[in-house]
Amino acid sequence: MQGSETRILTTHTGSLPRPPALTQLYARRVRGEPVDAAAIAAAGREALQRIVPAQLEAGLDVINNGEQQRDSFALYLRHRLTGIGGESQRTTFADIDAYPEFKAEFTRQAGGKEAVSNTALLPAAIGPVAYADASVITEECEDFAATLQPLQGRYTEAFLTAPSPGIVASIVQNRHYDTEEAYLAALAEALAVEYRAIVQRGFVLQLDCPDLALERHCSYRDRPLADFLGFVERVVTAINRALAGIPRDRVRLHVCWGNYEAPHDRDVPLEDILPILLRANVGGLVLPFANPRHAHEVRCLERMKLAEDQLMVAGVIDTLTNFVEHPEVIAERIIRVAQAVGDPRRVLAGTDCGFDTSAGRGRVTSDVVWAKLRSMAEGARLASARLFPQAA
Repeated sequence: MQGSETRILTTHTGSLPRPPALTQLYARRVRGEPVDAAAIAAAGREALQRIVPAQLEAGLDVINNGEQQRDSFALYLRHRLTGIGGESQRTTFADIDAYPEFKAEFTRQAGGKEAVSNTALLPAAIGPVAYADASVITEECEDFAATLQPLQGRYTEAFLTAPSPGIVASIVQNRHYDTEEAYLAALAEALAVEYRAIVQRGFVLQLDCPDLALERHCSYRDRPLADFLGFVERVVTAINRALAGIPRDRVRLHVCWGNYEAPHDRDVPLEDILPILLRANVGGLVLPFANPRHAHEVRCLERMKLAEDQLMVAGVIDTLTNFVEHPEVIAERIIRVAQAVGDPRRVLAGTDCGFDTSAGRGRVTSDVVWAKLRSMAEGARLASARLFPQAA
């Protein structure tokens, strides 16, 4: 991964708004309605070809495919893994249940959108889990590479995302394996197909691991903290197994507390999980520091240091509000992270999470998304002038 050698580089966390027509196709397919596979594939490629140059126009340095060819950051795997079918029931989030009035409004708003849900119409693991056809991820990589080819020299680096075994295990409930460890091991082996394909094609791999924080107030909401930390340890072990043979400097790991607007006052503190996250064999962490519940936790980076070879991709814009952060606010956030890490060359500016983690679920309108990303690029420029005065 490229560090910020002479200026703060900018990136984001993965998903970007999908066109409404593509979102509708994805939503219809999830509901079980007949949808032409060729139509989805064509719409996905068309969206990809628009989203990649748009990132450059917004001033981003490290870019991706916007997850346009996937309907969800994790549940797209229902179309790529064997052994997936039936139904799962996702445990509800403790912070939403704690506020009945808010829950009613939250449910009302969610019900009025044409979207793909990460909490409803969920499949289960009903048989042996394996990656069905490696050509699918190869084709996705090749589509991205072809889109990037005419843009060579205009971006610093490219990445693709893939989910952790833990978040898949949390959403797609186990109905087949005798133990959680066996299920995680099977998922790790299957997902390693994607991990290796992404890295072998020359892209940085971003592992999306909201489970390593989110599941505290979901699957483990009524259990002791120690039980949840044990889960985090098991998932990190599975991740390291899946990453065997992949250079750590080609992998960054994203953790968050769930990309939804709610109280979040049941979230596990970063200080409780960071020591375990630092055991992951990755070259960087992607953490949210812009939202009002976790911004203060940047101080954890002063006490629990990254390894010398690791980077920090710091969330400096919120993905759940249509406020466009002022560039000066963004610059202050970047500088605060750089001070905590101790070296601005090891800091990139990013987003707290994706803007459309499940198709149609994004809360920020497309035009505001691009305004926020442009503001982040300007904020990074301001921070660079202060952090790298010799390069100015």
